[in-house]
Amino acid sequence: MWFHGSQQKLSRLRPGSSVTQNKRLAKAFSHRPSIVSFSDEGDIKHDGSIPGFLYSISEAIGPDDVHPHPSPVNADRWEWLTNREFALGLIEETAVTPDERLTDEEIRRLRLKHDQGGTRCTKT
Repeated sequence: MWFHGSQQKLSRLRPGSSVTQNKRLAKAFSHRPSIVSFSDEGDIKHDGSIPGFLYSISEAIGPDDVHPHPSPVNADRWEWLTNREFALGLIEETAVTPDERLTDEEIRRLRLKHDQGGTRCTKT
Protein backbone atom coordinates (compact mmCIF):
# COMPACT_ATOMS: atom_id res chain seq x y z
CA MET A 1 0.00 0.00 0.00
CA TRP A 2 1.20 3.51 -0.86
CA PHE A 3 0.58 6.71 1.14
CA HIS A 4 0.76 10.48 0.76
CA GLY A 5 0.68 13.14 3.48
CA SER A 6 -0.57 16.63 2.70
CA GLN A 7 -1.75 19.83 4.34
CA GLN A 8 -4.61 20.11 1.83
CA LYS A 9 -7.78 18.18 1.09
CA LEU A 10 -7.14 16.33 -2.16
CA SER A 11 -8.85 13.80 -4.40
CA ARG A 12 -6.05 13.45 -6.99
CA LEU A 13 -2.27 13.44 -6.69
CA ARG A 14 -0.22 15.25 -9.34
CA PRO A 15 2.80 13.80 -11.15
CA GLY A 16 6.01 14.59 -9.26
CA SER A 17 4.37 14.18 -5.84
CA SER A 18 6.01 12.29 -2.98
CA VAL A 19 4.64 8.88 -1.97
CA THR A 20 5.84 6.22 0.43
CA GLN A 21 4.94 2.74 1.60
CA ASN A 22 5.63 3.89 5.17
CA LYS A 23 2.34 5.12 6.63
CA ARG A 24 4.02 6.85 9.60
CA LEU A 25 6.36 8.75 7.28
CA ALA A 26 3.43 9.96 5.17
CA LYS A 27 1.69 11.08 8.36
CA ALA A 28 4.82 13.00 9.39
CA PHE A 29 4.92 14.69 5.96
CA SER A 30 1.28 15.73 6.44
CA HIS A 31 2.50 18.16 9.13
CA ARG A 32 4.83 20.01 6.72
CA PRO A 33 8.07 19.40 8.62
CA SER A 34 11.36 20.99 7.68
CA ILE A 35 13.25 18.11 9.34
CA VAL A 36 12.31 14.45 9.72
CA SER A 37 14.42 12.11 11.84
CA PHE A 38 14.57 8.30 11.60
CA SER A 39 16.03 6.30 14.46
CA ASP A 40 17.63 2.87 14.03
CA GLU A 41 14.63 1.51 15.97
CA GLY A 42 12.23 2.82 13.33
CA ASP A 43 10.95 5.85 15.25
CA ILE A 44 10.01 8.85 13.13
CA LYS A 45 10.08 12.32 14.69
CA HIS A 46 9.77 15.73 13.06
CA ASP A 47 9.43 19.46 13.66
CA GLY A 48 6.10 19.89 11.85
CA SER A 49 3.26 21.50 13.77
CA ILE A 50 0.24 21.94 11.51
CA PRO A 51 -2.63 19.48 11.13
CA GLY A 52 -2.90 17.65 7.83
CA PHE A 53 -4.37 14.76 5.90
CA LEU A 54 -3.16 11.20 5.39
CA TYR A 55 -4.13 9.51 2.10
CA SER A 56 -3.77 6.14 0.49
CA ILE A 57 -3.29 5.76 -3.24
CA SER A 58 -6.60 4.34 -4.53
CA GLU A 59 -5.24 2.55 -7.57
CA ALA A 60 -2.46 0.13 -8.43
CA ILE A 61 1.05 1.51 -8.73
CA GLY A 62 3.30 -0.23 -11.23
CA PRO A 63 7.09 -0.04 -11.59
CA ASP A 64 6.83 2.66 -14.29
CA ASP A 65 4.49 4.83 -12.19
CA VAL A 66 7.07 5.94 -9.59
CA HIS A 67 10.80 6.53 -9.28
CA PRO A 68 13.01 6.84 -6.16
CA HIS A 69 13.40 10.34 -4.76
CA PRO A 70 16.92 11.46 -5.74
CA SER A 71 17.91 12.59 -2.21
CA PRO A 72 21.10 10.92 -0.91
CA VAL A 73 19.33 10.00 2.35
CA ASN A 74 16.81 8.00 0.32
CA ALA A 75 19.25 5.10 -0.15
CA ASP A 76 16.71 2.77 1.49
CA ARG A 77 14.10 3.96 -1.03
CA TRP A 78 11.44 4.99 1.46
CA GLU A 79 10.35 8.02 -0.58
CA TRP A 80 9.27 7.90 -4.23
CA LEU A 81 8.05 10.47 -6.75
CA THR A 82 5.03 9.84 -8.95
CA ASN A 83 5.28 9.78 -12.74
CA ARG A 84 1.56 10.20 -13.30
CA GLU A 85 -1.65 11.33 -11.62
CA PHE A 86 -3.30 9.07 -9.01
CA ALA A 87 -6.67 8.93 -7.26
CA LEU A 88 -6.48 9.31 -3.47
CA GLY A 89 -8.57 8.01 -0.58
CA LEU A 90 -8.60 9.94 2.70
CA ILE A 91 -7.51 7.78 5.64
CA GLU A 92 -7.59 10.42 8.38
CA GLU A 93 -7.13 14.02 9.35
CA THR A 94 -3.86 14.22 11.28
CA ALA A 95 -2.68 16.14 14.33
CA VAL A 96 0.82 16.23 15.77
CA THR A 97 1.24 14.14 18.91
CA PRO A 98 3.90 14.86 21.56
CA ASP A 99 5.72 11.55 20.97
CA GLU A 100 6.38 12.36 17.29
CA ARG A 101 7.54 15.94 17.88
CA LEU A 102 11.28 16.65 18.07
CA THR A 103 12.49 18.54 21.15
CA ASP A 104 14.16 21.93 20.76
CA GLU A 105 17.56 20.33 21.45
CA GLU A 106 16.94 17.57 18.87
CA ILE A 107 15.89 20.22 16.34
CA ARG A 108 19.05 22.27 17.00
CA ARG A 109 21.29 19.21 16.60
CA LEU A 110 19.51 17.98 13.48
CA ARG A 111 19.50 21.44 11.86
CA LEU A 112 23.29 21.45 12.09
CA LYS A 113 23.41 18.04 10.43
CA HIS A 114 20.73 19.13 7.95
CA ASP A 115 22.59 22.31 6.99
CA GLN A 116 25.76 20.35 6.33
CA GLY A 117 24.02 17.77 4.13
CA GLY A 118 21.21 19.88 2.65
CA THR A 119 18.63 17.13 3.14
CA ARG A 120 15.06 17.23 4.39
CA CYS A 121 15.31 13.94 6.27
CA THR A 122 18.06 12.71 8.56
CA LYS A 123 18.85 9.22 9.76
CA THR A 124 19.82 9.37 13.44
